[in-house]
Amino acid sequence: MNTTTLFRLDHVLKLSGSVETGGIAKHLIQSGKVTVNGIVETRRKKKLMLGDKIEIAGEVIIVGTHIAYN
Repeated sequence: MNTTTLFRLDHVLKLSGSVETGGIAKHLIQSGKVTVNGIVETRRKKKLMLGDKIEIAGEVIIVGTHIAYN
């Protein structure tokens, strides 16, 4: 995988186990409860790259590393 590989924000939240469904991901994102690299993100189809940092409900996800911690 190279650094130009893109991932959708809603898919990353679901695949990481942070949310149970895409509908929950959509709701949380559109209500401003998710940040990407420290900035509130309301676009569920936001393209992410390896190394991007997502924060949701006190959980941090680093895209591509499969690491989540509080």
